[in-house]
Formats: sequence, structure tokens, C-alpha cells
Amino acid sequence: MGQALHECMAKATSAEGDQLQYGVNWSLSRRALLKVYRDRLECGDWTIPYDEVQDATLFSIRQMFIPGYVLKVSTNAAVFHFGLNPGRYWRGRLPFEVKREKGTLCYTPLSIAIRIALIASIAYMLWDRFF
Repeated sequence: MGQALHECMAKATSAEGDQLQYGVNWSLSRRALLKVYRDRLECGDWTIPYDEVQDATLFSIRQMFIPGYVLKVSTNAAVFHFGLNPGRYWRGRLPFEVKREKGTLCYTPLSIAIRIALIASIAYMLWDRFF
């Protein structure tokens, strides 16, 4: 099977649609070791041979002040998204064709509602404790 060229922890989802947003799909995504080989990607029980990849895009993103990447890989069977930590490897040449773009993480209505509820809960607890 050969030695992996690179291994890193990743959050991964095969959800449809735009995944450059905070949401339930990322909260429930698998956490696994992403392995990059000369001929394929492996993440958990997913194996994605490069000859099945129709399109691959590496989005450079920021979460608050923290840089990272989202790798989107499209095949006939599914569209995979991998949330990746920053690293020198992803800036270099990859063993598969990839477009590089800047991306922006958007907020879904649900993620906004959860953040508002969390802030309101904390404010209430502080108010109740100190006033």
C-alpha cells in the first residue's frame, strides 16, 4: 500500500452543499487521521483514489485569528470536505491537482441562534450571581 506522504488530524464531512460555514455538519463531522498517499486520500474508512477526483479545491480560511484550510474533493460518488489545521505541507505541491482559493466561513442561522443563546445564558448567570 505504500508509505503515506503526509498524515494529519482532520474534521471531515461528505455533506452536500457549501460547507464553508459554521453549522451542524461540522459539529457532527468525523474526526480522523487524513492520510495523503501518492495515489489516494484516506480518512477513516473513506478511500478516495485520485483518478476518481473530478475537482479539488483547497480553501485558505481564518477562524477568528487562527488560519486553517478546507479541502473540498468532488467525485462521482460524493463531495468530501476536510477541515485542516495550518501547516507547511498544504502550502506546497500536492500529489493531486488542486485549485487554491481564499475562503470565508459564514454563519448559518442555527449557528447564530446557538451563539446568541450561549451569550444570553452567560449574561443571565452573571447578572443573577452579581446583582
